[in-house]
Amino acid sequence: MAEWGTISADVCMEGQQVESDYYFTVKDAILRELDHSRELSDQELQDCIERELGRLDKSVRMSFPMRAQISKDLFASFRKFGVLQELIEDEEVTEILVNGPFRIYYEKAGELHLFSKTFSGEEELADLIQAICAGGNRMVNEASPIVDTRLIDGSRVNIVLHPVSLDGSSVSIRKFSREPMNMERLLAYDSLSEEIAAFLEKLVKAGYNIFVSGGTGSGKTTFLNALSEFIPKEERVITIEDSAELQLNGIENLVRLETRTAGFEGVKSIEIRDLIKTALRMRPSRLIVGECRGAEAIDLLSANNTGHSGSLGTGHANSAWDMICRLETMVLTGMELPVSAIRGQIASGIDLFIHLGRLRDKSRKVLEIAELNGVVDGEIRLNVLYRFVETGEQGGKIQGRWEKTGKLLHREKWRAAGF
Repeated sequence: MAEWGTISADVCMEGQQVESDYYFTVKDAILRELDHSRELSDQELQDCIERELGRLDKSVRMSFPMRAQISKDLFASFRKFGVLQELIEDEEVTEILVNGPFRIYYEKAGELHLFSKTFSGEEELADLIQAICAGGNRMVNEASPIVDTRLIDGSRVNIVLHPVSLDGSSVSIRKFSREPMNMERLLAYDSLSEEIAAFLEKLVKAGYNIFVSGGTGSGKTTFLNALSEFIPKEERVITIEDSAELQLNGIENLVRLETRTAGFEGVKSIEIRDLIKTALRMRPSRLIVGECRGAEAIDLLSANNTGHSGSLGTGHANSAWDMICRLETMVLTGMELPVSAIRGQIASGIDLFIHLGRLRDKSRKVLEIAELNGVVDGEIRLNVLYRFVETGEQGGKIQGRWEKTGKLLHREKWRAAGF
C-alpha cells in the first residue's frame, strides 16, 4: 500500500485548494496501486477509493462532505468525465468550454461562468479527450488535431489539441436536453407563435422542403427536432449528420447515418456527400441533413429536385437572404456551375427558409419565414411570410410580435395534402 507520510496540520483547513490537494494525493496513490493487467469493476474501484481515503483520513481529519465530494470526483475521473462530471450532470448547464487544463467555463441561463475546478495538467485532459473520442468512434492525434464528435447522449463536442490550441487542448461541449425538444416547449419559451406553429405543421405534413438557417447557438438543431414531430409516423426518414445530434420525435422507420473520419490501415473517410448519395438508394420518404457546410449542398439540392419532397436541413447564415448566398458558395466548392444554374437549383429545391436568431436577452426566436418565389432577372425572389418585430423591453426581456407579411404563393403541395 502507498505510504502517506506526515501531512502538516496547517493544510487541514477548509477550502477548495485543500480539497484539490487531497484529491490529487489520493489519485496518485490509487494509480500506483491499480492492477493495470485487468479492468476493475465499478465496485472494486469504489472500494479502492474508500480504502485510500481512509488511510489519508488517519493523517488529516476531513469533513464528511469533503470526503464524499473527493470520493465522487475520483470515481468520475476514472470512469466518467473527471472534473467535468459535475457540469455534465447539471441540467441547467448548456455549454462547457475547456480552455486548456486550468481554465474551464460553463454557460448557465445564457451567462458564462468560470468553473472552480481544474484538471491536474495537460495529461489528465488528454486522457479525457481520448476517452471522449473513443466513445464517439473518432480519432484525434498530432496528425489530426481537430475533431468533431459527440457524447453518448448526443451532446456535440469539438476538440482542438495542444499545440494547435496554444494554451492547452480545447474542448467545447454543447449539451442537449435529456428530453427531446418539441413544439409545445418552444411555444412555452415564446420562440414562435401558435399561428406559426400551426402553419409549420401543415407545411411539414404537406412535404415542403424546408431549410433552417441561423447563427451559432441560435437553436437550429433544436428547432429541427421540434419540426420532426409533424412528420407522418408511417414515413421512412433518413438522417445524415457529421456527428449524430438529432433527437427525432416518434419516428419508428428511422435510419441514422453519421460521417467517419479517415483512420489508420487504409480506413477511408465517409463524407456527408457519400451518405446523401447512398441514402437515395435506401427508399427514403424524407432526408434530413443535420447541417450543410460545403459541397454536400449540391447533393441535397439534387435530391430535393428529383422527387424527394419534405426534406429538412440547416445551415449557418445571418439571414434568409444570406443563406441563399452561402448555398451558392457551398455548391461552387464542389462543382463548377454557372451562378444562374445554381440559383435555379436552389429556387426549385428549397420551398421555404426559417431563419432563427439569438437575441441580446439570450432568447432564441423565429425571426423570419420566407418562401422562395422563383428566379426573376437572374435573382432569387423571396416572399417573406412572417417576421418578428421588436416592440420594447420589459424586465430585461425583449418584447415583440410576429407580423404576417405575405401569403403562401406556391400551394401545389398544400392542396395535394388536402389543406
